[in-house]
This record gives sequence, structure tokens and C-alpha cells, in this order.
Amino acid sequence: MPLNLITLTLVEKPVTREEGLRILERDHYRCQYCGLDGLASFENALAMSVDFVVPRARKGKKDPHNLVACCRSCNMIKGRRVYRSFDEAKSHVLAQREELRKAWETKKAAPLIPAEPGKAEKPAQAKAAKAAAASASVIGNSPLSLRKG
Repeated sequence: MPLNLITLTLVEKPVTREEGLRILERDHYRCQYCGLDGLASFENALAMSVDFVVPRARKGKKDPHNLVACCRSCNMIKGRRVYRSFDEAKSHVLAQREELRKAWETKKAAPLIPAEPGKAEKPAQAKAAKAAAASASVIGNSPLSLRKG
């Protein structure tokens, strides 16, 4: 069993490929949080994984009742937090997804802020600014750098 270096306790081993496939098949390759169908496309299939409802880092067991099929996005949103129930975890993930969706849509709909009138950079100034930024690079100034600055 692997050791959790923060708490110095043993944690369950990760799910093997065979165990993961059994869980995905049991759940029909569908994310148990958002409902993404892993069989709908190859891209969806690549996004599927198996999640510990109670995370291994929080002493979650590698028991089929503690494992669910989910997409990587939901798995990342859920994180290592412990929830009272699967339904609480699901509602948290769905709320976070909706919040992220709204923020993305707002950002996408916002127009790009143009430069102030009369403050537009001239091409020569832009080129000089880029050159200054490149020479300020730590990597570019390293004696081991292959790049000629």
C-alpha cells in the first residue's frame, strides 16, 4: 500500500486497469456526476475515468460502492474533498460546472478592449518591446542557452 506523506498513513492502491474497466462497464461508460456519455464519441471515451467517491487521501476504500465512472472534468472539480453522500458530491460538482460555464460564457461574450485612441503602439515600438522582453528572459541570458539573443 502507498504511504500518504502528509498524514504518514497507508492509503489504498490505485484502481487497476481491469477494476477500472469493470466500474466503467457497470456504469455504462457514463459520468455519474454530469451524465457525459463515454460511448458517444472517441473524445468522450478518452475523457472517462474512475473516481473514488471518498478519496483515497481521505481513507476511501477501493470498494465498488466507493468507485464511480466519471469524466476527468468532474473528477477534477470534485477534488479530494469529503462529502456526506454521493448526492452531495454530485450537486457540488454540477454547481461548480455551472459556475465555470457562466464565467466562460461571460468572458467569451465580452469584447476585446481596444487600445485607447491616440495611444496605439507603432510597429517599431512593439518590435522593440518584444526584443526587450526576450532579452529579459532568464533562459535567454543563461550561459547554457542555445538561443542567440
